Amino acid sequence: MQAWIAALSFIVGMTPFLADAGGASTPSTADQRAIRGIIESQLDAFQRDDSSSAFSYASPIIQQKFGSPENFMAMVEGGYAPVYRPREVEFLDARVKDGQTAQAVRFVGPDGKSVIAIYSMERQPDGSWRIGGVFLIATDETSS
Repeated sequence: MQAWIAALSFIVGMTPFLADAGGASTPSTADQRAIRGIIESQLDAFQRDDSSSAFSYASPIIQQKFGSPENFMAMVEGGYAPVYRPREVEFLDARVKDGQTAQAVRFVGPDGKSVIAIYSMERQPDGSWRIGGVFLIATDETSS
């Protein structure tokens, strides 16, 4: 139940991000570069089926939740096909709202359907970024 409430809170908090970004700011250029690099590195690890590397980009909370790289990869394969095996990837806006940083990415999945992924990013004590969660939003777009 707490996980569901946390997810709902994240989604509600990102509503301005998805609509017009009212009250949200843009992360620094350095943070945007670092965030994009983390996401791209994880996507590269998915392409190589390198579960250990892919898992290393997840936040400590996500790592604790899944317990192992294999469990994490099984979840991604089963529930995030557009992210796991994208045909197209397009980075959209990054925003900071109420202390939460999110990066939007448009994916075209293996089935040709487009989704927007909202990556919740978490800054670590050492200043690095990790992926704290991904929420997929279906669109009406399809690609041939």
